[in-house]
Amino acid sequence: MADYDARKMTWAALLGRWIEFARSAVALPDNAEGTAWKKSVPAIIALQAVAMALGEAEQLEADQRALGIDRSRLLIERHTAELHEAFGQENLHPMLIELIDEARAAVEKAEGR
Repeated sequence: MADYDARKMTWAALLGRWIEFARSAVALPDNAEGTAWKKSVPAIIALQAVAMALGEAEQLEADQRALGIDRSRLLIERHTAELHEAFGQENLHPMLIELIDEARAAVEKAEGR
């Protein structure tokens, strides 16, 4: 039961941070870069959530785990495309590249690679 409560608290803490992050994005300037960051907030949060969820994939039955991993790959590619749409194909901030790499690494780890 303690493990379950710890996971629950971790998700609650992350949700709080994501809400704070989304709220802070409102204050970004209305220039091209600020607009790109504002537009990227949902994709950033989604990539972090996918990576976090993949960390718990081992708790699923094999068929559910495989489905979750496949779904995660699709979500990662979709949200990566959203970031590229906001910033351009060549202009991703290093933090965003790291975020994408972490999500992809979480897929590999969930697959046992």
